[in-house]
Order: sequence, then structure tokens, then C-alpha cells
Amino acid sequence: MSDDADDDPAAAWRQWHQHREAAVSAPYGPLALIGTHWLADYPEGRIPAVPGRWRTSGAGVALTAAAEDGISLDGAPFTGDVVLAADETPPSHARVAAGDVRLPVIRREGEWAVRVFDPASDARAAFAGIEATPYDPAFVLPGRFRPYTEDRTVQVENADGRARGLGLGGELSFGFAGAEHRLQAAVDEEDGSLWAVVGDATGGRSSYRFRFLKPGVPAADGSIAVDLNRILLPPCAFADHFVCPFPPPGNTLPFEIAAGERRLKAALATGI
Repeated sequence: MSDDADDDPAAAWRQWHQHREAAVSAPYGPLALIGTHWLADYPEGRIPAVPGRWRTSGAGVALTAAAEDGISLDGAPFTGDVVLAADETPPSHARVAAGDVRLPVIRREGEWAVRVFDPASDARAAFAGIEATPYDPAFVLPGRFRPYTEDRTVQVENADGRARGLGLGGELSFGFAGAEHRLQAAVDEEDGSLWAVVGDATGGRSSYRFRFLKPGVPAADGSIAVDLNRILLPPCAFADHFVCPFPPPGNTLPFEIAAGERRLKAALATGI
């Protein structure tokens, strides 16, 4: 980050926004996702338009590939059989590929799926940017995180219409317009950072129906800055094949978050 951005929160926000647009439009960013295929839906192991044969096994996903499938594993041409665990790396580093297409394996609540990331996706080609509200210091709010005595899991609907468990680690509170508000937040196991699925009065109107808030790591006393200027579009705003959780009970705020990422910019129509 430049010195100007270090001294100027608005400049830092502009750099953050530019980085976000670059990340989501990268060759294997969320705009490149063209399919999430749950293996339970394909008992014969053949997924339309996906090379190879994919089946669940006790240890993960069993992949069988023939030469005509054109599959590579760990960067080398692959034929035969292999059992795959869930990919823990970004899609660009997925173990399995077919040409430029990446085929990461995922697991959700014991169910296995293969995702297809294609840099030539229509969504990536049509991307015109993220509509976002310029930085406003009024949306930087002092907050406090209070962890639960034990982690909780609530069932919430996901973007694919199925309910799944959402792990929650505590309560994030902050004041806005003279009232205190509370959100149920998850805690990242690796670095202790917080994230929350949030709805507000702009959802489905001037903003996407819900968004993600990632305020960072709270201090030892629980204090944390809640910067609503950096509220994010969820992955499912970029591709229908993500399974983002909807806001849990209590996480739809009664005011407008007229800040942060709002929705995708509409691509300009072209004609002859």
C-alpha cells in the first residue's frame, strides 16, 4: 500500500476496491465458476461436460481418467485411478485440471462435489466491475466482540436452496444512529478473524440481497473497528454455483448499509 493510502482512509479504500475487482475477475476467481456438481446426483460417476469418472469413496473422491479425457494431476498428464481429498488451496492450484479448466474437489457436511472453473466463462467475459459506494467515515464504527462460551451451529438456508449448518463463535456489537446492533459472527480457525453474513434494508433493492462483513481480528479486550465501507458481495453474487449461507437469525439489520460493495455493474449492451 502506498504512503498516501496509509495516511488517507479514502485512498486506502480505493486501493482495496481495485484489488477486489482484480481478484474476482482473475482467471480462476469467482466469476470463472461454471458448475458445482454434487456426486450424489451422478451415481454412475459421469458428469456431463466434465471429463473422467468421479465417485465417492470412503477416503474422498475416486477419479478414473483415460487418455482421451485430457486430465492432468498435479501438473502432469494423468491416466488411471486416484483418490482425492478436498482441495484446500485456491482453485488456481486445484490438483486436477483439463486444459485451462480447473476441477477442485469440495466437501460440505459430508457430501462431495466437483467444481468447474473456466477462465473463458461468460460471466468473466461480461464483467463490468463492482458497484460500490465511495468511502464514508460515518460508516467506521467502534465495536466489540464477545465470544460464546462454546461454539454454536445454526441451520440456515443456502443460496442453492438447501439448509446447512453455519458455525458461530460469538456476538459482534456496534452502535449506529443512536442504537446498538448485534450480529452473530463466525471466527476463522486459522487466524481468529471474524466474518458475518449480514442483511440490511438495501438488500434486494439497491444492494445484493445479503453481504459479508469481515472486520478482522478483535483486540485482546474484544474491541474491533467495524468498517461497513468494506462490506463485501458474497461469492454467489458472482456465480450461481456457490452455496453461500443466508444471514442467520438476528443478522438482518433494520437500517440501510449505504456503503461498501452493492452489486455487480451492468454490462453495457452492444449491437450491430
